[in-house]
Amino acid sequence: MSGEIEADDRARPLVSVRGLRKSYADDNGYVLDGIDWQIPRGRVIGLLGRNGAGKTTLMRCLLGLLPIDEGEIEIFGESMDEPGGDRLHRIGFVPQTFDLFKWMRVGSYLSFTAAFYRHWSHELENRLIESWALDRRTKIGKLSEGQRQKLAIIRAMAPEPDLLVLDEPVASLDPQTRAAFMNELITLVREHDKTVILSTHITADLERADADIALLDSGRLVLEMPLARLRERVRRVELSRDQGWDSAPNVEGGLASTIDGRRLTLIVDQPDDTQLRRMAEQQQAELRIARLSLEDAFVALA
Repeated sequence: MSGEIEADDRARPLVSVRGLRKSYADDNGYVLDGIDWQIPRGRVIGLLGRNGAGKTTLMRCLLGLLPIDEGEIEIFGESMDEPGGDRLHRIGFVPQTFDLFKWMRVGSYLSFTAAFYRHWSHELENRLIESWALDRRTKIGKLSEGQRQKLAIIRAMAPEPDLLVLDEPVASLDPQTRAAFMNELITLVREHDKTVILSTHITADLERADADIALLDSGRLVLEMPLARLRERVRRVELSRDQGWDSAPNVEGGLASTIDGRRLTLIVDQPDDTQLRRMAEQQQAELRIARLSLEDAFVALA
């Protein structure tokens, strides 16, 4: 019987959002406008969107840090309407900006924080402290912005949470530390079946993690799919001919176009290869279809 319960639990989304709306008193309209989102277990979810799209607001609503106007949010099958409970031991959060106790030393702060959690991996804490060259004796107020961000990440990861929510966690990290952090994150997901929601503008990190992509635009979730499918869906189409181009022809699914001398470049959503070959023949142009990087696809879709 317990095996059936575990199977049912695994089949259920880790996070379930239905009809979420959120507004602020000084704004017109909704910052989040009817979000429906089912987040599976054991994946890295890359939350993308322009500045002001509502990413930070969405993350804070998910965690119960902001009240919502309408809708329902469940994490681990429990409604976030009711604060507290066991689930708080299973969630880690790194905010975009954070206030730590500047008068405390690094080691004291981690010991203080660990006391609030049912589980705390001292092995992971020690490994990251050493790998990221943090001195336990240093007062937090003396740390650089990047060092404080490292400390916030350690605080969130050491409880080995089932859900890790990260709002621009690597913005102040140097490339070497960022790579080490992403390796820890990928190991956490693949070996321990954890779920990560990661908001970042560094799309190479999402490619490294083979993340699922969720695109937020003007308060709405406009796209959800694995990165591999996104790469198949959006393509760069290049048409070249000696006489050049005065304007771009209409193409079904066309998102953007640029003209550079004899070359016309189109970004196309779900291209029809047969249609494109026919158009190339009509235009007497050489055709080339290529995959996009995640960054180029994000810019085109957003």
